[in-house]
Amino acid sequence: MARPVAEWVNVTDDISIIARESGEVWFHNRSGEKGDIDPFAAPMGGVGSPGSTVGLLDGAINLAFSNIEKRLARPEPTVAGYIVALVGAYHTSVDTPRNLRRAASRFEKLGRPEVAAYLEERAREETGHDRLALKDLRALGVPGERLVANFIPEGIKPLCNRFDELCAEDYPIGSIGYSYCLERIAALKEKSDIETVQALCPDGVDTTRFLRSHSSLGSEASHVAETIEFVASLPASDRIKVVQETYQSALIMAEGYNHELLKSEPQIRAEIEQALGEAAPYLHVPGPSAGQKHYAAATAD
Repeated sequence: MARPVAEWVNVTDDISIIARESGEVWFHNRSGEKGDIDPFAAPMGGVGSPGSTVGLLDGAINLAFSNIEKRLARPEPTVAGYIVALVGAYHTSVDTPRNLRRAASRFEKLGRPEVAAYLEERAREETGHDRLALKDLRALGVPGERLVANFIPEGIKPLCNRFDELCAEDYPIGSIGYSYCLERIAALKEKSDIETVQALCPDGVDTTRFLRSHSSLGSEASHVAETIEFVASLPASDRIKVVQETYQSALIMAEGYNHELLKSEPQIRAEIEQALGEAAPYLHVPGPSAGQKHYAAATAD
């Protein structure tokens, strides 16, 4: 009988994520261990499995977000906040196809056609998503092209830069971890999250094209499942790098999104109007009543 698969990845100097094929996941603090007796000090080897792979990947995201849990901002939702979220969505999606094809080309040259094919397919699937964000902005009465040309939220810049850097590396396997992080979080959004966002906006106006596409109602869940299967098939050294980058990308995302959520409503409006070069009366549409979910839970991508 084959032994159950167990995988582990050291994501910090002190913490390893350990996952079993059964789905069990735990975090191992290595700070009190001696290197010669800690079974997780050395990099893992052997084959992967979907069960242990999803445990490592999702464990990396959960660990990263736990760092800001106590200081996470939870503002009431507003139209201005949603506009900023759409601008962020545009910037995290506009260069995705180009970046993925760049990484695919590199793997083709490295003699890894299976990785190149996976990245090419992802590039095709992500093409045009930036235009969905622009359509949503226009539906809100916002000149979207002008806004995104003059404005990128401060919290989004590091995330975009990270992806650019990963896809330009000599061995850009980390780009898969970054992509998984964004798609996994997007797949958590449910119909109720979309309805909360739509409630912010004028009746009869569709402003959630991008959000629906990047939620459990779109293709994100299938993308996540496909990525888990693919990562599980990779050599151990690649799986390690993918998990480590999932963790690093989640850290950047958590800090960046919280940075945006901490801004006051007047500050958000001022940033938008400065980028547009004009006053924007549509920013003063009242939001939903207290107690509804804030927009960030529904718009992060």
